[in-house]
Amino acid sequence: MSRRLAEVAKKVGVSEATVSRVLNGKPGVSESTRAAVLTALDVLGYERPVKLRGDRGRLVGLVLPELANPIFPAFAEVVGGALAQQGYTPVLCTRSAGGVSEAEYVELLLGQQVSGVIFAGGFYAERGKEHGHYRLLAERGLPVVLVNAAIEELTFPRVSCDDLVAVHLALGHLVALGHARIGFLLGPGDHVPSERKLDAAREWCARHGVALDEGLVVHSQYSIESGQASANRLLDAGATAIVCASDPLALGAVRAARRAGLSVPRDVSVVGFDDSALMNLTDPALTTVRQPIEAMGRAAVDILAAAVAGEEVPHDELLFEPELVVRGSTTTAPTEPR
Repeated sequence: MSRRLAEVAKKVGVSEATVSRVLNGKPGVSESTRAAVLTALDVLGYERPVKLRGDRGRLVGLVLPELANPIFPAFAEVVGGALAQQGYTPVLCTRSAGGVSEAEYVELLLGQQVSGVIFAGGFYAERGKEHGHYRLLAERGLPVVLVNAAIEELTFPRVSCDDLVAVHLALGHLVALGHARIGFLLGPGDHVPSERKLDAAREWCARHGVALDEGLVVHSQYSIESGQASANRLLDAGATAIVCASDPLALGAVRAARRAGLSVPRDVSVVGFDDSALMNLTDPALTTVRQPIEAMGRAAVDILAAAVAGEEVPHDELLFEPELVVRGSTTTAPTEPR
C-alpha cells in the first residue's frame, strides 16, 4: 500500500496523504486532483478501489494536447457538461512533456472500457506524428470524434472551425484598415489546420489579384515563446499586421513587437485565433477570430452519443463558422514606413 501511495503521489506531484484521501473517498481534494490521482492509478497498473470504479460503460475519453492554451480547458468544460447531460462521465487525458503519451492514453482508455473518445488538438492533425493508436481505435470499432482538421487517412467524424472563413475575416478586416504587408504566424508546417489557413490566405490573395508574399509566412510551435521568436522574422520583413493561428501565438507577436520598440497597434496590428479566456483583458485587448466552442463541443458529444447508440452518423466534416471579434490590437496601417 505504501509503495502504491508513493508511486502515485510522485506521478501526480501531490502528497501521499492526498492520494490516501482520494483512495478512501475522503473530502478535501479538488476534482482535478482527484481525477489526476485516479488516472495515475490506472496508468501505473494499480486497481482502483471498488467504490471508485464506477460504471465503465458510461465513460468517455476526452484527450487534449495540453491545458496551457486556455481554449482547451474551455473546450473541456463544454464537452464535460454536454456529456454529463447525456449520462456520461468524461475521463480527461492531457499530454505533457515527458508524461503519458497520446498512444498510452488510448491504451488506458481501452482498458477502462470507455464508450467512446473525443480528441481535440491531437496528433491526428499532424502529418509527421505516429497515428497507429487511431487505427487501433478504428479496428476496435470504438466511436471516435475529432475536433478540427485531421490528416486525410483518418475517416472519423470531424467537427471543425472553418479555417477559410477565419482567414478571410482577418484579412478583410486588416485590408479595410489599409494594411498591405500582412504577415502570417502559423503552427508547424505539417499541421493540417495551419495548412488550411495558408491555403485560405493564398485563395484570398488570388481572388483579389495579388500574390501572397511567401516571405511573410512563418511557422512556429504553439506557444507564446515560440510565437515571439518567429514573429521577429515578420517584423524584420516589414509586416505592419500579423495574422496568427492561435491566441498564444498572437500574444507572442505582441511581445516581440514591444521588445523591438514598436507599439501595438500603432506600428503593428495583431489578430489572434480562438478568442480564448481573458483575451479581452490583455494589453491591448486582442482582436481575434472566435471559434464557436460551445456549438462545436455540443455537436461532438451529440455525434459520439449517436454512434454509441448504434445510429448512423455523418462522416463528412461538419464546419462551423467563426466570428471576428475586433478589440484594441488592430488599427489603421501606419502612414510612415518603419
